[in-house]
Amino acid sequence: MAATLWRVKVRAGDKRDLLVCVGPNAFSARVRAKPKQGRANQSVLALLGRHLGIDPKRLRIIKGSNAPSKIVTLLGGS
Repeated sequence: MAATLWRVKVRAGDKRDLLVCVGPNAFSARVRAKPKQGRANQSVLALLGRHLGIDPKRLRIIKGSNAPSKIVTLLGGS
């Protein structure tokens, strides 16, 4: 079974939290949290999880944890 992957382009430190679908499995995210101590990453996972109806604890950033472009996967299958 192939893993589900999502590409997310993030802008941290924005005025509001917002997630916009920009293509198949691709999102643009704006989060209020600053990119310090993983807070922006946590906000991105929470936004994505809420949008997809998935517990954010089941989502992991597998590439780009310190960059604006991230790849997120679902742990434990679909």
